[in-house]
Amino acid sequence: MTFPELGALAAWANDSSLRLVLVALVAVLLALLVHGVGAALVLRLTRTMPVAFAAAGQCKAPTRVLLPLVALQAVWQIAPDDFPLIDAVRHGNGLLLLMVLTWLGLRAVRGVVLGVVSLHPLDVEDNLHARRIHTQTHMLARIAMFTVLLAGLALMLMTFPGARQFGAGLLASAGVVGLVAGIAARPIFSNLIAGLQIALAQPIRLDDVLVVQGDFGRVEEITGTYVVLKLWDERRLIIPLQWFIENPFHNWTRKSAGIIGTVFLWVDYRMPLEPLRRQAQRVCDDAPEWDRRLCKLQVVDAGERSMQLRVLVSSASSGQNWDLRCRVREALVDFMQREYPQHLPLMRAELAETVISEKQAVAQ
Repeated sequence: MTFPELGALAAWANDSSLRLVLVALVAVLLALLVHGVGAALVLRLTRTMPVAFAAAGQCKAPTRVLLPLVALQAVWQIAPDDFPLIDAVRHGNGLLLLMVLTWLGLRAVRGVVLGVVSLHPLDVEDNLHARRIHTQTHMLARIAMFTVLLAGLALMLMTFPGARQFGAGLLASAGVVGLVAGIAARPIFSNLIAGLQIALAQPIRLDDVLVVQGDFGRVEEITGTYVVLKLWDERRLIIPLQWFIENPFHNWTRKSAGIIGTVFLWVDYRMPLEPLRRQAQRVCDDAPEWDRRLCKLQVVDAGERSMQLRVLVSSASSGQNWDLRCRVREALVDFMQREYPQHLPLMRAELAETVISEKQAVAQ
């Protein structure tokens, strides 16, 4: 700041600047008063509307800053154009206003997400619809937040004369045409398109049970660029969104959480099947993990020395089905050890004894 500007500023301080500061102070106080009354009124009116109430609660803090900035911007606009540094003050206040508007947009999107999620809890027995809503809401919210942030940055850049062209380019790249054009060159746009596809087509959802390249786990988080898969041993597998669009994988809970599991046993050909069927049914009847849909024992293979049995059991979820399969397997093995130990697959030892006895008979 030069000495002439300092002198002009001192000259204004006696009269015009003091009035302007008083007007700005009154405007800020009135804006805070309007915010306090308006926020209380809006929260009271939206108390019975979960989505609107959550959005209003999230927007309370940004609007507390936004309204005073709007009031100050109005004061600076009516100030004399020859007031020292008035252009810099207007520009700075405008930048702050755009920043707070961007903050308000992000908080509004977050509030809508919280409201929608609260209407569809996941801690219910059949949460398929809730998981679908959660996945769509979170994915679309991340895309909306990215768009709001990009638009806010572009608008702030456009307030600088030298950066208007760059800001306009950012706004153009935020459109669908810009995203499609940049999908081959920009991985972030590629993942953004993949996220939009997952949100709409929903090949995976939050809390889905997946098998990805031999790893079994549950979808714990879906971000704008990757998916977090919580494995059975508490490890986390991080997978890019684009991978799910381009590669096959198993989704055990695509239509429902219910699942059918298998238990395999090898037994001797002389083993009677009806006792095993009754034992398998008895174990399923006593198991809390069984959902009463399916419990069936069948012979699925006949080898040279033994036959293979398969028990099909159903449960309401994959975790319960794993426990049920272990329970049935242990119970059938224990049953055979107690009741039919001679029919366990020990054919090689028996064949060896038969060959020895035949050789002794020929020798005699």
